Amino acid sequence: MPRSITELEKIASQIRRDILRQVHSCSSGHPGGSLGCADFFTALYFHVMEHDKDFKMDGKNEDVFYLSNGHISPVFYSALARSGYFPVDELATFRKINSRLQGHPTTHEGLPGVRVATGSLGQGLSVGIGMALGKKLNNDDKTIYVLTGDGELQEGQIWEAALFAAHNKVDNLIVTVDSNGRQIDGDTDDVMSLGSLEDKWTSFGWEVLHMEGNDMEKVVAGLQTAKQKSGNGKPVIIIMNTEMGFPIDFMMGTHKWHGVAPNDEQLENALGQLEETLGDYKI
Repeated sequence: MPRSITELEKIASQIRRDILRQVHSCSSGHPGGSLGCADFFTALYFHVMEHDKDFKMDGKNEDVFYLSNGHISPVFYSALARSGYFPVDELATFRKINSRLQGHPTTHEGLPGVRVATGSLGQGLSVGIGMALGKKLNNDDKTIYVLTGDGELQEGQIWEAALFAAHNKVDNLIVTVDSNGRQIDGDTDDVMSLGSLEDKWTSFGWEVLHMEGNDMEKVVAGLQTAKQKSGNGKPVIIIMNTEMGFPIDFMMGTHKWHGVAPNDEQLENALGQLEETLGDYKI
């Protein structure tokens, strides 16, 4: 059921708490990008996407999401748990031995909500295109959503997939790029500049939109606009501007929190900046 912006903001706050606690508990993981994308995941799973928590791998007659940049699994797991795919308390097992919640999403242990193992960067868009074509063949009018990182766009397979999707008019596909300008080794401009993403995707034949990713009202409006633009012969891409580590003051403005867990003192500081709205999971 669609929720108000205020309700969505409260869910996003709890998801951010979940992210920090997951990564802290095992001293491993990727908090920066996860925090930056919490508003996107909240809007998608709690307002925009038509999905069924009674999980089925084939995804028939429902919207399907693929996380291509699988290292931000903490935000994915929290969104899935908080929307009812599996018990919230299972978040306490993140990256633990025999956990279904691996550092990158996997399928062999049957975690509801995960349809493909991701995190080998560059592959998720190809998978999303395959599912989108499958829906067309099955006369299934639902939408495929894919999230990628901007550093991930340095992978060549992304652009092969982009060419294929436009050539084959895969217009039931909405891709979002988390454009935070940072990756594990530094700023994307320093590692390998991406130039103008709008010019690139436009030249590849995509419908290009822009969205502020850390403003819930704008995220919801952006995703709804993308849905309206779909079905018109072109795949749709949203260039989503986010801040890595948002809104934790000491995590923003740097790439250093891409893959570093907070210590006890840092966790307490960060949690103090976020409202507990749905109740923290038990450890």
